[in-house]
Amino acid sequence: MHWGLDEIIVFFIVVAIFCVVLELAFRLGRHHRTHSNDSTRSHLTVLQTALLGLLALLLGFNFAMATSRFEARKTLIQDEVTVIGSTYLRAKLLPSDLRGKVTALLKDYVLARIEFMRAGTDEKLLKAASESSRTIEDQLWNLAAAAEAQGEATAAMNLVIQSLTDVYNVNEKRRAEQDNHVPATVINLLFVVAIGALGFIAYSYGLGHRRRHGSTAVFAILIAMVFTIILDLDQPRSGFIRVGEESMLRLQEDLNRMSSGNERPRPRKPRQERIAGNADNARSQICQVRSQTIACQSLSAG
Repeated sequence: MHWGLDEIIVFFIVVAIFCVVLELAFRLGRHHRTHSNDSTRSHLTVLQTALLGLLALLLGFNFAMATSRFEARKTLIQDEVTVIGSTYLRAKLLPSDLRGKVTALLKDYVLARIEFMRAGTDEKLLKAASESSRTIEDQLWNLAAAAEAQGEATAAMNLVIQSLTDVYNVNEKRRAEQDNHVPATVINLLFVVAIGALGFIAYSYGLGHRRRHGSTAVFAILIAMVFTIILDLDQPRSGFIRVGEESMLRLQEDLNRMSSGNERPRPRKPRQERIAGNADNARSQICQVRSQTIACQSLSAG
């Protein structure tokens, strides 16, 4: 959302404003047509070219800013998935009582992250998911601190603590990146320059008493589309272009598979039975060799 509205609503509002500007500027140019001359038209052409160049520069600048922020959010999500998965694997090395608690909390943490991504723009759901993830972080750190206090800080526990630190750091970066948007001043400047460029185009058409409904309307719609896409890229939890949750869902499936797919090892036979079985196999192989030797000797004698 931007300005409290959905991107699709913003698109239609921007198109409507552009159309109004085009019509008003054309009528103003037609009204001033009798007082214009070649020098005035040449001056307007220079200004129109300069404004269109400035508009192109601002469109590219805003689009690059929005795209870089969108890619940064995607990268942080992937980094978060990686560190959570590493923490889970390292937690499997802990003692059984501590291992069960840590792995269960990590699975709950992944679920809280998925709920946060699915919350969209619902402030209540966002707040609940964020508080849930923070609570789980505190519980994980409390378990690590308790193990340290009880002298259970093994090498595996140290690895888990290091991974928990990475999870916390990536999560803080992600939260900061969620609030890192293209400055509103830059977007508003783009909107004003677009209005000015379209106004000069329509005004010059009015001076020449020539309407170009089709071309100017298409140009205005294209600018409105790019403007809306910039807003959409800048809003990660709304619109058509969002940071996907597929990687986090795959992580959840992997964690569930690892926690429920531990097969019990097949019971090994007693040592005496294994020795007896090996001896029987050896005797049978010796008998086969003797039989083949006797058969070969019989053929040779024949």
